[in-house]
Amino acid sequence: MASAAHLLAQPLTLPNGSVLPNRLAKSALSETLGTMDNRVTPALVRLYERWAKGGTGLLITGNIMIDRRALGEPGNVVIEDDRDLPLLKAMAEGVASHGSKLWAQINHPGKQSPKGLNRENVSPSAIPFGKQMQAFFTTPRELTDVEILDIIARFGRAAGVVKQAGFHGVQIHGAHGYLVSQFLSPKHNIRTDAWGGTPENRRRFVLAVYQAMRDAVGPDFPIGIKLNSADFQRGGFTEEESLATIQALAAVGIDLVEISGGTYEAPAMAGKKTSTVEREAYFLEFAEKVRQHITTPLMVTGGFRTLTAMNAALGSGAMDVVGLGRPLCIEPDASKRLLAGEETRHRVKMISTGIKQIDDMALMEVMWYVRQLHRMSRGEEPKPKESALWSLLTNMLTNMRGTLKTRRLRAS
Repeated sequence: MASAAHLLAQPLTLPNGSVLPNRLAKSALSETLGTMDNRVTPALVRLYERWAKGGTGLLITGNIMIDRRALGEPGNVVIEDDRDLPLLKAMAEGVASHGSKLWAQINHPGKQSPKGLNRENVSPSAIPFGKQMQAFFTTPRELTDVEILDIIARFGRAAGVVKQAGFHGVQIHGAHGYLVSQFLSPKHNIRTDAWGGTPENRRRFVLAVYQAMRDAVGPDFPIGIKLNSADFQRGGFTEEESLATIQALAAVGIDLVEISGGTYEAPAMAGKKTSTVEREAYFLEFAEKVRQHITTPLMVTGGFRTLTAMNAALGSGAMDVVGLGRPLCIEPDASKRLLAGEETRHRVKMISTGIKQIDDMALMEVMWYVRQLHRMSRGEEPKPKESALWSLLTNMLTNMRGTLKTRRLRAS
C-alpha cells in the first residue's frame, strides 16, 4: 500500500508532455515586491528560491500585471516588454536550480483596484461594487472593443516574455473577481455585443486570452488557469457555468486547471468558506464533478492543512495537484516535511484584528501573509504569531505611501 508521502511525491505529466516533479504547488499569492514603477526586484528572486529550497514542485507567481495603467495594488510587477529580462531569468534559474518549476500568473485587475491607484478602472460593464466595497473601489468605465483586443494581445506578449526568461509555464488568473472573472460573470458583464450576453459570449474573452498566449509560447509550453468554482454572489458565475468554461478550455488544450472560488465581495478564497475535518479542501466536491467530464489535470487550492487530507484527495482521483498558499507563507519548508511523510510544524489560523468591517472582508487574510512574504524576501524567517492589528496598521501605512508614490511617478 502506498504511503501518504508516496502520492504527494509522484511526478505529474501534463497534456503537453511537461512534467511536474511532485504533486505540491504553491498557489499564487500577491507579493507586492515590485518597485513603485512596477519592475522585478532581487527580493522576488530571493523569495522564490527560498520556496524552491522548500521542496514544492510547482511555484506560481502572484499577480504579474500586463498594463502599468491597470494595477491591482502598489508594488505589482508589470510585464509589457523585455526590460526586466535579466531579473526574470534570475528568478527562473534560482527555482530550477532546486528542481522546482516556476510559472508566471498573468493578470489584469479590471475594476478590482483600490481608489486612487489608477487614473481610472475598467471592466466589461460599468457596474459598481456592492455598498460595503464602494468606499474602497470606484465604479469602472466600460471597455471598448479596441481596448479588449489590446488587453488580449498584452496577455500574449507577457507570456512570450516569461517563456524567453526561462519560466516553465504561465497561468491565466481567471478567479477572485479580476478582469477575466468579470467577463465570465453575468453580474459584472451585461454587455450586448460579442463579449457578453450568453454564457458562450462571456467565455469568448478567456478563450481569446488563452489563444493569444498559446500563439506566443507554442504547443510545448504549459498554460494553466485559475478559475472560480463559483463567485458566491446572487446573479453571479455559477458552478454550471464554471464547468462549461472548464470543458471549453480543456477542448482547446489547457494544461492545468486550478479550482478556487469567491471574489473580494464574497471571499471564499480567503478562508470564509467552511471546510470539515474529513474534507479540508473547500472546492474538492466541485473537482469531483469536473473530473466526471474531463481528464485535464486539476489542482485544488483552499483549506488543505494535513497530510492525511491531501493524500485522501489525491487518492480519490478527483484531483492531481494540491495547492498550498498560506501554509507556505508561515513555513516555507512545509513541502519537504509533507514529502517525507510528516505533518507541517505550523497550522494556519484565521487572522482577526477585532475590527468587524476589516475581518468580514477577510482583508487580513491577504495583508498579514504578505508581511511574511516580505520577511522571507529579505532572508528572514516568517513570524507565525505576529499581531494582526500591528500588521494591519503597518500595511495601511505602506499602501498609502505606495499609492502616493505610484501617482507621483505617473504625474512626472
